[in-house]
Amino acid sequence: MTVPTRLGPYRLLARIGRGGMAEVFVAERFGASGFVKRFAVKALHPELAGEAELQRRLVAEAKLGARLGHRNLVAVVDLGVDDGRYYLVMEYIDGIDLRRRLAAGRPPLGVALYVVDEIAAALEYLHGVADDDGRTLGLVHRDVSPGNVLLSRSGEVKLADLGLAKATHLASETAARIVRGTFAYLAPERLAGGVHDARADQFALGVVLVELALGRAPFGGGDLEELSPAHSGAAPDLAGLPDDVAGLARRCLAVEPDARFPDMTALREALHAVRARHELGDCARLSRWIAGSRAT
Repeated sequence: MTVPTRLGPYRLLARIGRGGMAEVFVAERFGASGFVKRFAVKALHPELAGEAELQRRLVAEAKLGARLGHRNLVAVVDLGVDDGRYYLVMEYIDGIDLRRRLAAGRPPLGVALYVVDEIAAALEYLHGVADDDGRTLGLVHRDVSPGNVLLSRSGEVKLADLGLAKATHLASETAARIVRGTFAYLAPERLAGGVHDARADQFALGVVLVELALGRAPFGGGDLEELSPAHSGAAPDLAGLPDDVAGLARRCLAVEPDARFPDMTALREALHAVRARHELGDCARLSRWIAGSRAT
């Protein structure tokens, strides 16, 4: 499939991602006196351009992104439509997503804990976002997974894809019991199709923590997409983790939400205590791991 040359004022350079609803391009926009800036442009597939529900979801993602601002969230900068095709413009992250980097090998433990802390910082901010009257919206990301964590070459960690993020009072699944999100990272209460809160993101983060630290899934040993604690009833396999890291992961992965941390702030406090007892992980060491070294 050929790449279109433009969407609105953005010149598309290459397709860098493709999903069931949309595709993502790296693009450039030009300004006065030779000014050029690179962006990531997410656009509905051409054949889906007239789908009202998909347009609504993309617009909702753009509106939510426009009110957010945190160093660990991918920034949304524009929303446009070109010949009936809606597109969302985001900051461009020069690097790789965590899923692809993990496929080449896991990081040192200190770097793993650093990445988890950076993701947790994004979630702590997201969960606390308030409306114009100061009332907390109760946002839940609902799709925390390695494919939605972007790592820049300079060692930044950015949580992407707010397409499924929703306020908790709206967060029950559809009447058809369609559960959206990356299956292996869904909390049991989400798999049940009921109302859930921000603690569902803790469960997903716990899965990511185990994958980073051990290089494997916490539940079973087969295909991640076929495994879930709600289906198997198994306790997470945390063999190989230091006791304090295992304790942190076990609490995040509790089947009952009330057994997890009360909020992301409490989780980060516990995580900081764990990090203090292990090797240092920081931006520079993460950058070296992204480049392919052991980051020591």
